[in-house]
Amino acid sequence: MIKRNFKMDHMSAMDKKNMMNQQNSVSEGSITVSRKVTHQRGRKANKRAGKVGMLIGTCAMALGLTVAAPSAGAQKLEQGVRSEHVLQLQEQLSNLGYFDAGMTGYYGTVTKSAVREFQQAQGLSADGVAGPKTLNRLNHKVKAEGNTLRQLAKLIHGEARGESLEGQVAVGAVVLNRVHSGEFPSSIPKVIFQKGQFTAVDDGQFNQKPTATSYKAARKALNGADPTHGALYYYNPKIATSLWSKSRPTLLTIGQHDFTR
Repeated sequence: MIKRNFKMDHMSAMDKKNMMNQQNSVSEGSITVSRKVTHQRGRKANKRAGKVGMLIGTCAMALGLTVAAPSAGAQKLEQGVRSEHVLQLQEQLSNLGYFDAGMTGYYGTVTKSAVREFQQAQGLSADGVAGPKTLNRLNHKVKAEGNTLRQLAKLIHGEARGESLEGQVAVGAVVLNRVHSGEFPSSIPKVIFQKGQFTAVDDGQFNQKPTATSYKAARKALNGADPTHGALYYYNPKIATSLWSKSRPTLLTIGQHDFTR
């Protein structure tokens, strides 16, 4: 009886163990299946979210919008700030001839002075702080006239860098007078690069970096300043060899240049 009961007890223990293993297996299998289903659902949800994100991004690009991107025009840059946005500001001011120093990315006194000068020229509050209005105006001016202004400043620098501000403005005015004369090409770049017209273009001096004074002269000429009173030509009588240039009546002399029509 004891032997039989021991066997039965032993079998019961085995049965119980098998039953527990089966239950655990089923339970673990259920957990595994549950985890797989949850993981698959998560992956599907991520894919759907990714597709939605891509769709939003595509629509934003089609509409010309920017998603979660900071705008330089929405920032306020002032003295003491050091950032990539300050470096961009310095480059823009340099392209318009207001900044003639090293590109450091630091908003110091030189940058503040350049910003103030730009603000004064644009009729903005001249506090030397680059707020949204100043930055937006700066972006517009660079896009509208940055390249043309730079080309005119380079020509002035190459042709008349040793002259006074008035003498440099006069050279820029000759370019503008030609544009409006009907006798020359009708755009500033075409007048500048017309073959054989300017020594600085022919001999490479045009490629030198213009100074702040040359930029200032270019801006004055673009804004209508004309100390030559309509001259279309100029030459240096001390070094000129062209008899044609010397035969034209001189309107006035500014510095080393005689201006003629």
